[in-house]
Amino acid sequence: MEAIKAAGLGGVLTWVISLIIGSQGSHGGQLSIHLMHAGQYQVYWSWPLFLAASGLAFGIMVMQR
Repeated sequence: MEAIKAAGLGGVLTWVISLIIGSQGSHGGQLSIHLMHAGQYQVYWSWPLFLAASGLAFGIMVMQR
């Protein structure tokens, strides 16, 4: 259950950070932030950042037990 919650929190954190960095015109270096088309919407996204943020959220949730 923690993994599902961590994926949601990781997605929110990724979206916020990618929006801030991507809207400034940067690609974030190793984060590889790119403009993704989701239907008729355009969203800045980074898979490496999503995995790192989800891992961080998962670790924090496990430590709180």
